[in-house]
Amino acid sequence: MKKIVIYPNEILRIKTEEIKEVDSKLETDIKSLIEVLESTEIGVGLAAPQIGLKRRFFGIKDSKKKIVNVYVNPEIKKIFGRKEFLKIVNDKGKEEDFLEGCLSFPDYYGTLQRYFKIAVKWQEMENGKFVNKKGILTGLNAVVYQHELDHLNGVLFIDRVKEDGGKFFKAMGEKMAKWNVDKIKFT
Repeated sequence: MKKIVIYPNEILRIKTEEIKEVDSKLETDIKSLIEVLESTEIGVGLAAPQIGLKRRFFGIKDSKKKIVNVYVNPEIKKIFGRKEFLKIVNDKGKEEDFLEGCLSFPDYYGTLQRYFKIAVKWQEMENGKFVNKKGILTGLNAVVYQHELDHLNGVLFIDRVKEDGGKFFKAMGEKMAKWNVDKIKFT
């Protein structure tokens, strides 16, 4: 099984190119991505560069159907509203910041602005050919789609944290410690 690429590996900064045709390599690469994503406990999405592939596709877990949806050559066609720092309601009914994380940045989380609703288009493989798809995503699905699309463009969530002036944290056991986004280190 392929391993998840950890920052600062340079493949995470590569802008991927459109995939023009369905072939056995693409099918194998997609199966590899699904296998890796399904093996993660906390991952909800994974982009091809995160497993070392310079390919333009990503997968997002569908927790209801217990499958991974794969988006080839994804795009955002329309945004609704404005980007904002997202909030969640915790188990005690209290509103708090939504902390976005990334499998390529284990134990690091941050607040950044995302659109809550987007219109998207992508391609899927059916019978050895691409089929065009489109839809409207909201909530967590919209956030994950934007995060994974950023990966395909060589943009990382730490870039968005910096750009948006968000907060950044490192998980230290059960606690979250405020952290300087410029001082990320992996040993």
